Amino acid sequence: MAFQSGEVSTDELIEAQAYVWNHTFAFVNSVSLKCAIQLGIPDAIHKHGHPITLSQLVESLHADHTKSQCIHRLMRLLVQSKFFTQDTTQEEARYWLTPASRLLLRKASLTVAPLVLLILDPILTEPWFHMSEWLTNERHLTPFEAAHGSMFWERMAHESGLGSLFEEAMRTDSRLVAHVLVRDYKHVFEGIKTLADVGGGTGTMAKAIVDALPGIKCLVLDLPHVVAGLESTHKLRYVGGDMFEAIPAADAVLLKWIMHDWDDDKCLKILKRCKEAVGTGGKVMIIDVVVDVKREDDKVVEDQLYFDMAMMTYFNGKERSEKEWAKLFSDAGFTSYKITHAFGVRSLLEAYP
Repeated sequence: MAFQSGEVSTDELIEAQAYVWNHTFAFVNSVSLKCAIQLGIPDAIHKHGHPITLSQLVESLHADHTKSQCIHRLMRLLVQSKFFTQDTTQEEARYWLTPASRLLLRKASLTVAPLVLLILDPILTEPWFHMSEWLTNERHLTPFEAAHGSMFWERMAHESGLGSLFEEAMRTDSRLVAHVLVRDYKHVFEGIKTLADVGGGTGTMAKAIVDALPGIKCLVLDLPHVVAGLESTHKLRYVGGDMFEAIPAADAVLLKWIMHDWDDDKCLKILKRCKEAVGTGGKVMIIDVVVDVKREDDKVVEDQLYFDMAMMTYFNGKERSEKEWAKLFSDAGFTSYKITHAFGVRSLLEAYP
């Protein structure tokens, strides 16, 4: 019910206040999660091998014992957020991992910890506080530029530590996506002998593909300084270049988490280069978000909208709806496309000339 003067019940008023508070303090979940990773809480519990008591956790973290109750309060919130479970049936409560906190193990093959630390780095959180300034001012292309006086990629080039964290976050994300792709969607590679992984960095995705599919050869196209010094093999070749200028010929082109960094004009240029590369019989495979606010999973939609706001804030990019993707494909000269909701928040889009 919409609030009207004098017609608001006490329950509605209190519920509305709690709702506003919940969203106001939502950042506390994020920074608490970051703190848990920095302290090594998931790793300490995993190393312990079975549910751990608070005193054992404090000891393993080498935390200040006078702050043990503060660790308890941190864990209480993280249990409420379902990052850990708590067994209270024994004299002293014990904490254990959930599927979500297993993804925070720093040395796990499918860890997402680097991406959490990247997004919550002060350099990436500061631009969010400049959004209203940016929206009412023509001087800056992005909130990131409003905050730092330079664009995202310029700043990354001068922040070696953050640049390394960004690369690690992209590698670990590619490892997780590749794990799902080659395990559950091998059929999308049928008939493909050569694959160009555009913007593929040091080749995490390409390596997983050629290891799982012996009949495919991959090339990784990225900027010259990214692939400099990387050794090519018979099945995996590195090529320095610019995707806006040319993409080497291949049966298929893969773009994983590339398109959302760019506006429509830039994406159109990329797609036209892709179409030239695959010819009439190939296809372009895109792993990215397809925004669908009508999906039943509220968490997925919420994540998609979070990513869309992040792309606006950092890059002047965007996440796209199916209608927006279809227009891009059509404008680039593709005749058809297919969407498979394969990765939760993200999808696999296949575009055909």
